[in-house]
Amino acid sequence: MTDKEKDIIETEEPKKGYLSPDENEVLSPEEQIDNPDYSPADKLRDMVAIITGADSGIGAATAVAFAKEGAKLVLTDLDNEEDAEKVRTLCEKYGAEVVWLTGDVGDEDFAQTVIDKAVQAFGQIDILVNNAAQQLQQESIMDITAAQLDRTFRTNIFAMFYFVKAAMPHFTKGARIINSTSVTAYRGSPNLLDYASTKGAILAFTRSLAQNQEILDKKIRVNAVAPGPIWTPLIPATTGRDKEEHGGDQPLGRAGESYECAPAYVYLASDDSSYVTGQTIHVNGGEIVNG
Repeated sequence: MTDKEKDIIETEEPKKGYLSPDENEVLSPEEQIDNPDYSPADKLRDMVAIITGADSGIGAATAVAFAKEGAKLVLTDLDNEEDAEKVRTLCEKYGAEVVWLTGDVGDEDFAQTVIDKAVQAFGQIDILVNNAAQQLQQESIMDITAAQLDRTFRTNIFAMFYFVKAAMPHFTKGARIINSTSVTAYRGSPNLLDYASTKGAILAFTRSLAQNQEILDKKIRVNAVAPGPIWTPLIPATTGRDKEEHGGDQPLGRAGESYECAPAYVYLASDDSSYVTGQTIHVNGGEIVNG
């Protein structure tokens, strides 16, 4: 990372969504990352999985589900120590070995560090979940600064290139890459122009990478999950919406919980999806999207 890029992060990084817009009020109702009725079946036993953005939301729920399925975990967050410790404790409760690394996924050096630590700890990489993301709502394109644009693309899409590149020499044959895109990649979002643009880029990246000869030679499958309105800490902090507003327009009439996305990631990470690549699973409460 250059000095200029560091200055951008330090001086104009959009607020992260761990608290409500008040910033003194904890998210209410609390997000749900652990489904007590989930029935694991050892689908990921002894597989090594890297999950970025694992301290809350879908990343945290995926880490918990992977832990229940027997995976060894390498998890990342940006700087939320309290949430990270909660997720780590939960994963270890379900028997997972956990390596946790804190840093900026948009920094190529950090991506390399995560891969190096994963290999040092476990000797291989079987699953890469590119999940870390950020969004900042702006009603006008005139309000999207160069710093915000750079930060959003660096976190949401540049990071995926960095992590795949760093992991390529260490992927086992038949490894799985899972990218988190969004329903906004399909229907757009008028107040999330830069965020939605990155999610469209992730969709194209997923489809393109799945066809790449180097990937095919190693039998690596590349897929994506496109969540709809899921109740995570990011939502009130960046949009100001409450839970009913966030998912009330969906056919199922509610926002989804983070743990409701996790089984899609388990499916794509397991041998159950052995004939699936270049595809996207929609977890969005019934919204029909094209493409």
